[in-house]
Amino acid sequence: MTETDPSVSAPATDPRVGDVRERLHQAYEASAKPTDKAKAKLDSQGKIYVRDRVGLLLDDESFVEDGRYANATASGLPADGVVTGRGTVDGRPVVVIANDPTVKAGSWGARTVEKIVRATEMALREELPVFWFVDSAGARITDQVEMFPGRRGAGHIFHNQVALSGRVPQICCLFGPSAAGGAYIPSFCDIVIMVEGNASMYLGSPRMAEMVVGEKISLEEMGGARMHCTVSGCGDLLAQDDAEAIELARLYFSYLPGTWRDAPPSYDAEEPAVPLTREVIPERESVPFDVHEVVDGLVDDGSFFEIKPLYAAELVIGFGRMGGESVGIVANNSAVKGGVLFTDSADKAARFIWLCDAFSIPLIYLADVPGFMIGSEVERGGIIRHGAKMVSAVASATVPQFCVIVRKAYGAGLYAMGGPGFMPDATLALPTARIAVMGPEAAVNAVYANTIAQVEADSGAAARDAFVAEKRREYEQDVDLERLAADLVLDGVIEAEELRSELLRRLRYASRRDRAFSERRRSVPPV
Repeated sequence: MTETDPSVSAPATDPRVGDVRERLHQAYEASAKPTDKAKAKLDSQGKIYVRDRVGLLLDDESFVEDGRYANATASGLPADGVVTGRGTVDGRPVVVIANDPTVKAGSWGARTVEKIVRATEMALREELPVFWFVDSAGARITDQVEMFPGRRGAGHIFHNQVALSGRVPQICCLFGPSAAGGAYIPSFCDIVIMVEGNASMYLGSPRMAEMVVGEKISLEEMGGARMHCTVSGCGDLLAQDDAEAIELARLYFSYLPGTWRDAPPSYDAEEPAVPLTREVIPERESVPFDVHEVVDGLVDDGSFFEIKPLYAAELVIGFGRMGGESVGIVANNSAVKGGVLFTDSADKAARFIWLCDAFSIPLIYLADVPGFMIGSEVERGGIIRHGAKMVSAVASATVPQFCVIVRKAYGAGLYAMGGPGFMPDATLALPTARIAVMGPEAAVNAVYANTIAQVEADSGAAARDAFVAEKRREYEQDVDLERLAADLVLDGVIEAEELRSELLRRLRYASRRDRAFSERRRSVPPV
C-alpha cells in the first residue's frame, strides 16, 4: 500500500494539528490490519485479510487507495468495511473493490456504498477493468435510509455495473457470503470465482427461507459455491482458497483486453503439447470421446482456460491461445450426454459468445452435436427460447467465427454451432463430418415408419431390415460430404492434422473483417 501514515512527520507546533494527526494515525492503523480476534477468525476460516488479498492481485507498489478514512469518526468501522482504489495487474491499470469481512461482516453502510459508487464511476470515466473481491453479509439495516433507496444508493452500483458491461472486464472473486441484494454484484460480472467452503450467494438466507416458505435447508445447499458452480450456473469456477481464486482471476484477465476499444494481449506462440491427429476422433459418430483432446491439440501448449467446467458439461467453453493470440472455444462434448444441447448448455454458450464478441476475441466452434434435447421436460423448461438465445448470440456476433464440423451437426445444432447460414468466416469439415436435418436412423424412421411396419408385417424382419438399409443408404448419399463441398456448403474438408495451421492462416486474414451487424437501437433477444 502506498498511502503514507499522516502521523509520520515533524512534530506539530499547533496542538490542533497534532490532534488531527493523532486521530488520523489511529484511523489509519485501525484499517491497516485486523484485530487479534478478527485475525483468529480469518485463520479459522482459511481466509486472507482484505489488504493481503489486494496485495496478491496487484503489482508491487502500484495501489492507490481512495476513501481510507471513510467513517473514521465512527467506532469500529475502519474504511467503512471496503477497500477501493486503482492499481496494476501485470502492468495494466485496474480498479479494485474489496469488502473487509472483519468490519461488521463486510456489510454495507452509507459510506461503503458511496465508495463503491465512486469506484465504478471512476471505472466508467477512465474505462478501467474492475476486480470485485466480495465477502459481505449485505446491507446494514441501521443505515438503510442513507444507503438503500436514493439516487446514489446501492441500486446505483448495479446501474453502473450494467453500464460497464461489455466496456471493460468485470471479474469477481467471491471469498465469503454475498447476501440479499448484494448477490447481484457477482451476477453482473463476466466471471464469478467462488472459494469452496466459504463462498455463498443467496437472496434469502436459510433462516429466512424457513420463516417465509417453511423450507429447512443448509447454507451449502441453498447457495454454496459447489451448488452454484454445478447446478444454478451462477458460479463459473471453484477455487480451493483465496490465493487460488486470485490467481485464477489474474489468469482469466490475461486473455482479455483492458477495454472494448483494445485488442487482447499477445503472447509468444507455442505449439500444442500433443498435436491433433485423426486417431483422436472416432470415425463412428455413435462412439463418444472427450473433446478436450481436440481442443488441446489446437491451442498453444497449456493455454486452455475452461469456464464453467462443472456446469452443463455437454458443452465445453473457454479461452485458449493460437499462435499467441486469444481465441474463444465452443465445443460439443459427446462424452457427456452425447453432446446434446440442453437449456443450461444453450445459456452457457450464449453468454460466452456475448463475452467474446464484446472484447474482440475470435470464436471457434467444434461441432459434434445431435441437436437440441427433446421431450416434455425440456419443452416445459423453455428449450425453444433458450436455444433461440444461443442462436441469437451466434447470429449477432461480429468477431471472426469459424465453424468446424468434427463429426455430426444435425438439425438446429448446426445453427447453434455457427453453421454456414450464420455467415461464419469459414465452415470447415473433417472427413468424419456429417451435416443433416437429423441422423440417418431417425430420418428413415420419421419418413417411412408406416411403410417399415407394413413391410415387416407382409414379408418379415429380414425384408424390413433390407428396406431400412436401402433407405438409409439413399439418405446418406443425399447428404454426402463430397456433395456438400461441391455445392459450396463447406469451404474446405481437411484432415485433423492440418486443422490448426488452417485456422491460424484464416484467423490472420479474418482480423480485418467489418464489425457491423444490424443498424437499430438494440435487439430484443429471447430470454
